Amino acid sequence: MNENRWLNDIWSKLEVKMSAQCDRVGDRIPYIPVDGVYQEDKAETDMYWWTNGFWPGMLWHMYHATKEAKYKEAAEGVERKLDAALQGFEGLHHDVGFMWLHSSVANYRLTGNEASRSRGLHAASLLAGRYNPDGRYIRAWNDAFISWMIIDCMMNIPLLYWASRETKDPRFAAIARIHADSTLKHAIRADGSSNHIVELNPNTGEFVAAPGGQGYETGSSWSRGQAWALYGFALSYRHTGDQSYLNAAKQIAHYFIANVSLTNFVPLVDFRAPSEPRYWDSTAGTCAACGLLELAESVPELEKPLYREAAVHILQAIDKRFCNWNEAQDSIVAGGTAAYHSRNGDFGVPIIYGDYFLIEAIMRLRNQHELLW
Repeated sequence: MNENRWLNDIWSKLEVKMSAQCDRVGDRIPYIPVDGVYQEDKAETDMYWWTNGFWPGMLWHMYHATKEAKYKEAAEGVERKLDAALQGFEGLHHDVGFMWLHSSVANYRLTGNEASRSRGLHAASLLAGRYNPDGRYIRAWNDAFISWMIIDCMMNIPLLYWASRETKDPRFAAIARIHADSTLKHAIRADGSSNHIVELNPNTGEFVAAPGGQGYETGSSWSRGQAWALYGFALSYRHTGDQSYLNAAKQIAHYFIANVSLTNFVPLVDFRAPSEPRYWDSTAGTCAACGLLELAESVPELEKPLYREAAVHILQAIDKRFCNWNEAQDSIVAGGTAAYHSRNGDFGVPIIYGDYFLIEAIMRLRNQHELLW
């Protein structure tokens, strides 16, 4: 299909689908549908869950594009509910960027809401507080994981870059850059692939191990981790202008494109898993597409087509194979898998962040995008 015709078609379907979903879901916090229905409300079952910012992020993108008040009202309702997580504190971890960049910081960016700005700065302070100055990394999770950093956090540190600009305090951005440098040193391999988890000595910052994490095994290549790395380093380049981050994003992008091209532009859960059985993760694809489009904005003109066209190939493949445009059913992108070995209802199913990144990517391609990172 002609790209412009496809883009207009998918936007028309997005408008209809998101309007119906907003009417049904409102300010509840969805995650994974069951039989086409968002039955669980994370506001009731787990206010600290790391994906709780993606639904309001989808709503803010739709509000920005359409100016329909119902999207703003629903997003603000979720944001107010998330106050309970800020107040509870102990259940929070490194993913506060995912939670508040797309809720409170998005609200402030689009409406100037000062209360939302305060919430965003509160979340940024919590993330900065997780920084280990001896180890030179932001620690992942809670409990016994004091020596772990994970590739996912590259997508959380934009909250710190934003906080530095807002407060004119360089400490937030300094923490983000030091963490990015440690990630580049210890998590990104020479071929552009990425470790998911890196264990460092918390007193010295020396490398200890690279556990397998959500991929197939140690040394494998979890595709959504690759997408986090691709998009995360592209965003760090946007926020800092550091050429090493742009070079890393390009290297990771080339690795991702090479692998996904072998499977008709739909990502496997792990690029280094056994050839059979084949497990797919559409969410890695929609996230990587956003990273590729971000990268296309940062490179010279003659380099742009590589990244933009790869993103379009991925999005069209996922639309053709996995998208559900039935407005009476919840969720859009099926085929999401949280982890290679997971069987907890999050394997081969629609997952909310797959939808978020699809919407963001389409907004980018239509030049209707407001950066929420």
